[in-house]
Amino acid sequence: MQINARKTNTIWPRLPGAARAAIALGLIALVSACAQNPNDADLDPERQSMALQEVSRKQARGQRVWCVPYARNLSGIEIRGNAKDWWGKARNIFDRGNEPVVGAVMSFRATNGMPLGHVAVVSDIVTEREVIINHANWHRNKVSLKMGVKDVSKNNDWSLVRVESQPGRYGSHYPVNGFIYPKFDE
Repeated sequence: MQINARKTNTIWPRLPGAARAAIALGLIALVSACAQNPNDADLDPERQSMALQEVSRKQARGQRVWCVPYARNLSGIEIRGNAKDWWGKARNIFDRGNEPVVGAVMSFRATNGMPLGHVAVVSDIVTEREVIINHANWHRNKVSLKMGVKDVSKNNDWSLVRVESQPGRYGSHYPVNGFIYPKFDE
């Protein structure tokens, strides 16, 4: 079957919003399934797909994409409330620590520039001082996949990090509470 690109380009704008959203969700699921990296093996592919589908639904409805629901959907860590409160709310419910683990939520402290804090999910360990994260709303209303984070703390304890804002470009220093570990099935 031959597809005329010119005709295809004129069809897309005429499709109802729901049809465009359904196609976009299908493409996200397909890309997610095809782009599985062996290093992401510990991230649940179904959770990854569900988290991205929820983002697409919100964007299709004109709703804001926030870090908290994205991290909750991706990690399975059921904590509600602002990101700045996750560390305290996780106490006595989830294990917490200062060592990154794939699937763990990195809990950023609130700052003047980030008054609600931030949460991100570790998707890969590069070195003992560098990880890869997936997170939402670092760039307004968008999901950032496979972004680097470097531990720049004096004690090598992940209490201060720099986050890759663009590929290969690391931004300011951000204080981190630590990592909240999901309850893995045993």
